[in-house]
Amino acid sequence: MTIRIREARPAEYGVLGELTALAYLKDGLLDFGASDSYLTELRDVAKRAAAATVLVAVADDVLLGGVTFVPGPGPMADLADGDEAEIRMLAVDGAARGRGAGAALVRACVERARALEGCGRIVLSTQRTMESAHRIYERLGFVRTPERDWNPLPQLDGITLLTYELTL
Repeated sequence: MTIRIREARPAEYGVLGELTALAYLKDGLLDFGASDSYLTELRDVAKRAAAATVLVAVADDVLLGGVTFVPGPGPMADLADGDEAEIRMLAVDGAARGRGAGAALVRACVERARALEGCGRIVLSTQRTMESAHRIYERLGFVRTPERDWNPLPQLDGITLLTYELTL
């Protein structure tokens, strides 16, 4: 199976949005108060594509997963500051996991960040329970930056997103 990474096509936005939402739900990642609003955000690929770059992993014309590459500070950035790019909303269909799609998507984001003039780092947030994603990030050279960990829902205690960065 050859995995290709390319920009998502508008005709794929609905499928990718559902794939992303289902991946987060099945992994138990939306077990906090604002689940509904974040599910809406995960499903709204058109909104993400208007403000950033949405990449997909495809094999044999089957959509395996996707990721949002944010080239710097802006409306889609949670962390990116100054000379940083950001990875958001990485998701791989449950049936396609373990085949390298997630790593291929992250590598594609790193390549895009390296191609950006003046970009010195690529950053991301992740939940504690996303251990398979953590392994991908660490294998590709990302390091934890606990000083940047943050709570996306300050009104709820105990939700801390872990952060990673890769110096380019």
